[in-house]
Amino acid sequence: MKKILIILALILPLGAVQAISLDSLFAKKTVQLPKFSVIDMNGKTHNNDTVKDKYLVVNFWATWCPPCLKEIPAFVDFYNKYSDKVEILGMDYENADKERIAEFTDTFMVNYPIILSTSNNQPAFKKFGEVVGMPTTYVYAPDGALVDYYMGAIDMKVLKKAIQVK
Repeated sequence: MKKILIILALILPLGAVQAISLDSLFAKKTVQLPKFSVIDMNGKTHNNDTVKDKYLVVNFWATWCPPCLKEIPAFVDFYNKYSDKVEILGMDYENADKERIAEFTDTFMVNYPIILSTSNNQPAFKKFGEVVGMPTTYVYAPDGALVDYYMGAIDMKVLKKAIQVK
């Protein structure tokens, strides 16, 4: 009986997993966008200069992560509507080959840059902070200040609130 209670205690919270915001855990602290440079799957470089004057959404995800798969359509939708104000970087946090990820992103019709976890990109991945759960999303203001941080799947409503668009 004791084993069953322990198993239930471990499993039940998984059904109620939601994105956790920095706001809900800590008082607001000013954190700046780190100096970074990454190359997306198409060979385009993204860095502090290329995202200047836009909000930046940095989303760490993986193909094996169910909550990540759940939120991708919201990111696609959001990028369709707000790409003039927002840059989204999908940081693929797994060691997978480019062809497999391209097939995956084609299936989901991903329209924002996807950054593979390669030896060239890994130093930049680490600059954003330790990723302890999937998905993890950082939202930065055009001035580089951290607006919010989420661990867990987020949706269009959460993105709109963080970026303050209607």
